[in-house]
Formats: sequence, structure tokens, C-alpha cells
Amino acid sequence: MSVDKEFLASLPTLPGVYRMVDAAGAVLYVGKAKDLRKRVASYFLKNDPSPRIRLMLKSVDHIDTTVTRTEAEALLLENNLIKGLKPRFNILFRDDKSYPYLLLTGHSCPRLAFYRGTPKKNDQAFGPYPNSYAVRESIQLLQKVFQLRTCEDTVFGNRSRPCLLHQIKRCSAPCVKLITAETYARDVAEAALLLRGEATALTEEITAQMNAAAQNLDFETAAYLRDRLRMLATVREKQFVDTTGSEADADVVAVAEAGGVIAVNLTMIRGGRHLGDRSFFPQHSEGATPAEALDAFVAQHYLDHPIPARILVSEAIDGAALQTLLSEQAGKKITLQHRVTGERRVWLAMAQANARLSAERRSADRAKQSQRLAALRDTLELPTLSRIECFDISHTMGEATIASCVVYEGDDLKKSDYRRYNIEGITPGDDYAAMRAALIKRFHRTVEENGVLPDLLLIDGGKGQVAMAVEALAELGIDAVLLLGVAKGEARKPGLETLIFADGRELKLARDHAGFHLIQQIRDEAHRFAITGHRAKRGKARVQSTLEDIAGIGPKRRKQILEHFGGLQGVRNAGVDALASVNGISRELAETIYNALH
Repeated sequence: MSVDKEFLASLPTLPGVYRMVDAAGAVLYVGKAKDLRKRVASYFLKNDPSPRIRLMLKSVDHIDTTVTRTEAEALLLENNLIKGLKPRFNILFRDDKSYPYLLLTGHSCPRLAFYRGTPKKNDQAFGPYPNSYAVRESIQLLQKVFQLRTCEDTVFGNRSRPCLLHQIKRCSAPCVKLITAETYARDVAEAALLLRGEATALTEEITAQMNAAAQNLDFETAAYLRDRLRMLATVREKQFVDTTGSEADADVVAVAEAGGVIAVNLTMIRGGRHLGDRSFFPQHSEGATPAEALDAFVAQHYLDHPIPARILVSEAIDGAALQTLLSEQAGKKITLQHRVTGERRVWLAMAQANARLSAERRSADRAKQSQRLAALRDTLELPTLSRIECFDISHTMGEATIASCVVYEGDDLKKSDYRRYNIEGITPGDDYAAMRAALIKRFHRTVEENGVLPDLLLIDGGKGQVAMAVEALAELGIDAVLLLGVAKGEARKPGLETLIFADGRELKLARDHAGFHLIQQIRDEAHRFAITGHRAKRGKARVQSTLEDIAGIGPKRRKQILEHFGGLQGVRNAGVDALASVNGISRELAETIYNALH
């Protein structure tokens, strides 16, 4: 782009957002500025801009700007535009689904549960946790210490005897009144104390209870409380860090680079408890510095997720506007810290070590995948091999047929391009017809809209499936795609597969062939994606068909019953009295439902 001095002079010296746009109207880059004129002009005044910036400027046709009232407002607009437009020269972090929480329900006998979303008014939510594993690990630890129930309310309400969890001392069985409501409520309150980070107060309270029981010669209770203290000490050793006061809630964000891969590690500390960590890998980060990646992560991540009072970062970033914006969003003061001492320095070192390990691992994986792709490229004599698609069919005796399409591009599986197809209008169990229908669905729009075609098309199946695939592609006029069937070997053992070409030729690669390992990886992923979709569709169909067969149960009433009991299994576990307690269900209809399901 040639520099237009009049354009630069016309830019205001105000905060705002600028967008680099190419000749086709696509936004290449979105940035924010405290002073738009100075920031935009800086791109053309630099004597030696980075290779990334030079490449971007070659494609820029014009620059659009938007003035904002403050730099913090510009930051918010910038990140909203980045997430919406996904410019190819901005560092992007993939939006994740909501973080999981650990829940104590508002039931009269509260349940310990894994939860995502917005909790109900009477529920107590603790977290967020970095991943589901961290929540489930915490639940297991709390079960050992406090023996709180984890069963669904429908199961709890219909138990007539203790379950296995009670037998292995993971539940105190409030469902059959083996523990008093008062004692169970005390256990729930103590678990909440631990989850809020008040472990010291909890330890003191249980110690006092143990001493009081011993003085009253109630040695059985004293021994029980002694064992609880020991288990509590184990939990504290595993999850607690040395924090007090406002430092009890903090996120530690560290960045590292290895082999051209940048990783950002997020460690969560809530209530003095180390909840776990998670690594993120940015897109479009080629040529970016670790500090730039860290800056992009903090801005993009915390505008959509809960914000702790303190965020510790491993690199110095321009955080004044960001700190202001996050504080406004959270409704409390948020502190961004880089230079830290004492225990906080140890946390940062730990997070940075985890970030470095993640970057090294991802770099090694990329190198391995590149070797596999190169080996397959050489074997198939396909120098342009980059995008691979694989199809698989899944059904149960012809029921709920699902076709899956998974995509491998570059050096990794591209999950954003995965697709599932519902296959209908064929003879149940006809895998050949199902494969043909799936390929027609996948490629007919691609042909009409001149979309992306794969360099290699893998079909999970033998000569019959390959013949159907050839027929489908010929019908669509596609002849530039290499087609390869992956036929299972003797006894369906992995490593004995035969590769079948469209012309009938067969190829067996050595079990240790790098390209063969890539084919197996992609085929297995297609199978996993197909079978999970099939199971979900089959389960939904069976739930609906089971209740649809009962006279007097229409769509609205069926939905009401399923929501009340949390699914078909809950309905099956419910007795006649429980079914009759649902609004609009008479006892006669409840008996009809019960008899139909048993």
C-alpha cells in the first residue's frame, strides 16, 4: 500500500480502532490505538517492519477507522471485531465453551455435581475450573472426606436401599435416612467451607468436634472425625497453595515458545485452592512475539469469562486500558501484575514451565505429523497433498444411520470442518447406499459453489464402498480427487488394513510406515466421530419412540415428563406415586406409563 500523506493527516488524534482491508473487502487486521494518527502512521514510518507486517502491508488496499471515547472502549471494540471477523493477521485464541463448575444443589439434601452454565438461584457454584477433569477430581476427593451424594434427584427420590457408593464409603446414604438431615447439612456446610478456601477454619472446627466427642467418651465418633481430618490433610496437600486474603483468587498466565510454537498456560487458583491448569495455542501467530500472544490472550479470554481479582502475567504488557476495561466489566478492581516476588514468583515459574512443556510437545507433534504427511505424499506420488477427508458410516442394524466426515489439513485435524450427515431414504443397513448418499450430500454444494475439494478422499470400507464413492463422484463431475478405500484386515486387526484405489489396485503398507500411521489416525477419528453421533441419534430416537407408543402421552406431556425426571432413565426409575406427582398425570396414566416401561 502506498502512503497517502493526506489520509494520514486526516486521521484524528483520538482513541479508536483501525481495520486493514484488502482489495476484495476482506479485513486483514484489526488494531486499537490511543492516538489513531500516530498508530496508523507508525506502520509506514518504520525502517524495518517485521516480515509479518511487511507481508500484511503488501495486501492492504485501504484502512477504515472508528473513533471511540476511551482507549478501554477501543480495546473492547477491537476484540469484538477480532472474534467476529477472524482477520488472518490477528493472533486468535479459539473460543471455548463455558468453563465447568462444581455445584452444591439447593435440594434439601444437596447433591455434589459437575455443572456448566448458569446455576439456579438456590444452588452454590464453586469455580470456574480449567477443565472437566479438575472438577471430577475435586468431586472424588470431597466424596472421600464428606461422603456427599452425587446421584440425580430422580434416583435419590426412588431409592429403597443404599447404593454401591455407600458400601465403599463414598456416600452417607441420605436417600434411605442412614444419616440424619442435621448431620448431612453439617457435612454440606463443611464441604462448602473447604471449597471457599477456609480450610484452616474447617480443620479447627473438626478438631474441636473430635476433642468434644473424646471427652464425652464417644470414641467411635472421635475416630471417625480423626479419619476425616487425615483425609482433609491429604486434600489440602494435593490442592491448596499458600495464599491469604485477596490473593486467594488469582489466575497465573504464562507464555513460552518452542520450535516456532507459542503456548499460553492458564493456572487457576480459587479460594486458595489450585484448581489446575490448561494450555492454549493461538492461531495466526507466525512471526508474533510471546508478549504479543500473551496480550492477545488476556484481552480475548477475559472479555468472555469470569475474572479473578488478580491476574499474574509472565511478560510485561501494555495493561492500563485492559485493566480499566476488565475492572469495569467485573464491577471490582482487577489487578494485572508482571513483577512479582515470593510465592507468586514460584507460581509464575510453574506456569511458565508448563507453557514451555506444552509448546515443546506441540512442536514435536507437528514435526511427527509433518513426517507422516510427507511419507504419505511420497508413497501416493501426490506432491500437492495437504487436505485429507475421511468418511465413515455408523448404525445399529440399520437404525439411526449417521455418516461422518473428518478433515485433516496442514499438520493437524481441522475440527471446525467436521460434518455429520443423517442418512435416510435407503434400505436399512445398506452401507453402500449410505456412503453414496453421504458423498452426494458433502460435495454437491462444493461443486455448485466452487468450494474446497480434498487432495485425498479416504473411505472407511472395501471395494463395495469404493465403487459407490467412484459412482457418486462421477455423478458430480469430480475427477481431480484421489480416492482411497481403507479395508479392514483379517479379523479386523489394526495394522493389517489394505488400501484400495478407485481402479481396483491394492496396496499394503508396512505396519511401521509413517504415512500408514496417518491414515489410521484419520480413519479412527472418523469412526469415533460417526459412532458418537450415531449413539446420540439412536438414544434420542429410542426415548421418543418409547413414550410415543403410550396412549395419552403427546409431545408436550412427553417433554414435561422427561424434564421432570431428567431423562428416560429417570422415568424408568420412578415409581407410580412419583409419576402421578407430575402435574397433569393421573394415577391411572401413571400406572400405564409404569407398565409400559417395565
